[in-house]
Amino acid sequence: MDFVEELRWRGMIHDIMPGTQELLKKERVTAYIGFDPSSDSLHIGNLVQIMMLKHFQLAGHKPIVLIGGATGMIGDPSGKSQERQLLDEKTLRFNQEGIKKQLSRFLDFDSDKPNVAEMVNNYDWMKEYSFLDFIRSIGKHITVNYMMAKDSVKKRLSSDSNTGMSFTEFSYQLVQGTDFLHLYQTKNCKFQMGGSDQWGNILTGTELIRRKTGGEAFALTSPLITKADGGKFGKTESGNVWLDPERTSPYKYYQFWLNVSDADAENFIRIFTMLSRDNIDKLITQHREAPHLRLLQKALAKEVTILTHGEKEYKAAFDASQILFGKGTTELLKTIDENTFIDVFEGVPQFIVSQKELEEGLNLPDLLTVKTSIFSSRGELRRLIQGGGLSLNKEKINHPDFVVTRGHLINEKYILVQKGKKTYFLIRVNRE
Repeated sequence: MDFVEELRWRGMIHDIMPGTQELLKKERVTAYIGFDPSSDSLHIGNLVQIMMLKHFQLAGHKPIVLIGGATGMIGDPSGKSQERQLLDEKTLRFNQEGIKKQLSRFLDFDSDKPNVAEMVNNYDWMKEYSFLDFIRSIGKHITVNYMMAKDSVKKRLSSDSNTGMSFTEFSYQLVQGTDFLHLYQTKNCKFQMGGSDQWGNILTGTELIRRKTGGEAFALTSPLITKADGGKFGKTESGNVWLDPERTSPYKYYQFWLNVSDADAENFIRIFTMLSRDNIDKLITQHREAPHLRLLQKALAKEVTILTHGEKEYKAAFDASQILFGKGTTELLKTIDENTFIDVFEGVPQFIVSQKELEEGLNLPDLLTVKTSIFSSRGELRRLIQGGGLSLNKEKINHPDFVVTRGHLINEKYILVQKGKKTYFLIRVNRE
């Protein structure tokens, strides 16, 4: 596989240094991408870089994941309007383990292949530098004029926020350049990739390598992903879409991709899946012929959820999503875990009844008109039952004298009431 051509047709190249494609065709190359360790979870804003590393490894090359333990203690000014909070080493190490666990789903860290992925932390070599060593061995090779010309510096200094830029942040590009130099000298790493906002920092590394060693290094960046409507990619009303299932459940993750626009789906399915060009072209053609079937979104959501969480979690997310479209069953309701159940019915009106009342049994009219206000009257309830429009836990109720007991609880806590096709209510049992 030609790595550069693969990325090019997928729309994943923004800048590329001359000679990069020729180098990759000539030999097995080691490349790295740095990841911010400010959290123990990556989010979908990191997925482009993760997919780049995955394609790189599949093309036979060796990927290095660099955890910015040292740079995380400084803070990257690129795209930032103000300085961020710095982290201690214990937190950084904890976050590193969480990130590696997630990346292991995408990259091979464990085989004996020559291009097995590797994870490093730049704190491990940066902590050995004294300030005097750093300014003598690194600082003297890069001029202040060169550093001031970088967009990340110019934007901060010319901003209206009056926050300026600390010397700590100003030195960031030198620290990142030192990473590239270190990996070049110790691991024969000649290639760095990243987002387009990192182009200036990456070039500082290639320049440092040239000036200190006389060697040649290469760079490639991906475009920053935006939505077709101009909105910010990867953000929802509740914040980031995380790769950690504890932060963003597989169900919500699946739903995020399922709900992207048609225009975004055509773009995202190239970037965020491993589907072949032929498969993607075929899907796009079929989708354009029948957009109401949302074939692109379904394929995108499936592929990305399996990549991130695995086949089992995808199946659970898919099954759970069927519940709201009338295809769920009582058996299916009983199989999904409580967190997913709550995610599915987020925002649905809820009512509370006591466990003691259910132990004794409650007839349906009392439960739905007295203990809750799901129905305004027994007559309204009776008419809906006669019309076949009432379901309890996805089972049709055929007579108004039905008695609800603890045995009807989903996850030993919930009863799902459905009026017609799309109106849901949730009854929760209070155990106190």
